[in-house]
Amino acid sequence: MFLSADTLDLWPARIRFLVKVKIVGDCLMWTGGRRGGYGRFRVDGRIVSAHRWLYEQLVGTIPAGLVVDHLCRHPACVNPEHLEPVTQRENVLRGEGVGARHARKTHCPQGHEYTDENTYTWNRQRFCRACHKKHSDNHNKKRSQS
Repeated sequence: MFLSADTLDLWPARIRFLVKVKIVGDCLMWTGGRRGGYGRFRVDGRIVSAHRWLYEQLVGTIPAGLVVDHLCRHPACVNPEHLEPVTQRENVLRGEGVGARHARKTHCPQGHEYTDENTYTWNRQRFCRACHKKHSDNHNKKRSQS
């Protein structure tokens, strides 16, 4: 068979890459194989992340310890202009997950500002000291009345 995993490696990697990209708005969307929404690409006999591979081809090496954040929020996008090397923490905080949403909050549900003085953490969660004091005062007041 002419097109097999072995013969595809003979085609220049950039040509094989480009035939798997579709322009959608400003994004360059990967149409080839994916895992978890992220493009996968076979090069030099190994599978690599498509967005990371193209970034390194056109922009340069991704510094050690950094991940590539999709500024457009589309994991299948391989446009280097939409990619930025950041720490894993920064990448998570930029996302839309529960932890990222909570980390962006500046005030507790009662409106008290989360400051160093007014905030404590327990079990990796943030709590408002003013609310805790109010709750404790109410609890102690009820106990003393009984």
